[in-house]
Amino acid sequence: MEGTNGVFQPPTHEKLITILSIDGGGIRGVIPGTILSFLESELQKLDGEDARIADYFDVIAGTSTGGLVTAMLASPNEKNRPLFAAKDIKDFYLNNCPRIFPQNSCPLFPHVAKVMKSLSGPKYDGKYLHSVVKEKLGSTRLHQTLTNVVIPTFDIKRLQPTIFSSFEVKKNPSLDALLSDVCIATSAAPTYLPAHYFQTKDPAGNVRDFNLIDGGVAANNPSLVAVGEVTKAITRGSPDFFPVKLMDFGRFLVISLGTGSSKAEKKYNAHDAAKWGILSWLTHGGSTPLVDIFTQASADMVDVHLSVVFQALHSEQRYLRIQEDTLSGNVSSVDIATKKNLDDLVKVGEALLKKPVSRVNLESGVFESCSKETNEAALRRYQINFIYSYIIAQKY
Repeated sequence: MEGTNGVFQPPTHEKLITILSIDGGGIRGVIPGTILSFLESELQKLDGEDARIADYFDVIAGTSTGGLVTAMLASPNEKNRPLFAAKDIKDFYLNNCPRIFPQNSCPLFPHVAKVMKSLSGPKYDGKYLHSVVKEKLGSTRLHQTLTNVVIPTFDIKRLQPTIFSSFEVKKNPSLDALLSDVCIATSAAPTYLPAHYFQTKDPAGNVRDFNLIDGGVAANNPSLVAVGEVTKAITRGSPDFFPVKLMDFGRFLVISLGTGSSKAEKKYNAHDAAKWGILSWLTHGGSTPLVDIFTQASADMVDVHLSVVFQALHSEQRYLRIQEDTLSGNVSSVDIATKKNLDDLVKVGEALLKKPVSRVNLESGVFESCSKETNEAALRRYQINFIYSYIIAQKY
């Protein structure tokens, strides 16, 4: 409930359904990684240095690079605690992204080299990404995560989304894939990284094949998918959410972390695009317009729909979207993995914490400041609810 002073007060007797969602965006995963490091450090101030993000969220959802962050936060180590602390995510990106996305070795004609590469196959072979993900996640499967996870992908053979969900795997064991395969699949952005094929076998011995690409094709912002998976679980009478009623959306608390966009740059227009052929839609001015457009459209549609739901329920304070839409130049790229650019993305994340809380304007569709409160202050305010809800869950 929201107090008269505008401070979001924890419920007196009910457990909230807490959801963390992380967008796709390649190397820009550094931005939510920086924000999560701050949030976890604040939780540790109240609940001890062993506190981890996965302890306080009923669901962590992630697409593409967000799916990788999700797995890092929710996968168990040998002590059955999260494999990564949130503060380690930044270093993972800084150390590994330059090898996942090696930079152009043809400095004289970089654009020509990029076009030629796009004609012959994906921009990157994905070998290092595959190896480091398999090394870190090992034999961990979907059902073994420390909290519920939801990771969207898209099956190009079936032409439909495939959602790897902790809730769904209980009903459909064929979804119990290796987390490494799920992460590789949800990160397989068209034109950037190769599609990923793997198989699973259920307890009855039935084999299922998957032909997957980046989950951003279906849901670059997976917040709504996560809410949908929880709603299905409630419908089925999941004990995880008893006694929540089916339409009791007032019990949801959603934090949705974007990876930044270059929307304010306005780098495409109809006059130019009217002349584009296949090649220009795939590579233009150092960007990939088709991929930029469908991932941004997917993320924004989810934000609009969730904002409508929470505002209709007079529960705006239970949906926090943290996003930076004024990126330009190299920091707006998904794959310019130079040391300078990665360091600049850390600074973007740090600066975003200091910016006012923003919300999509339902009339204009524009993301606008809606409060004098900063994102940093909002996260501090939310942490009380995470801990309170966690205590209630442990009690019952």
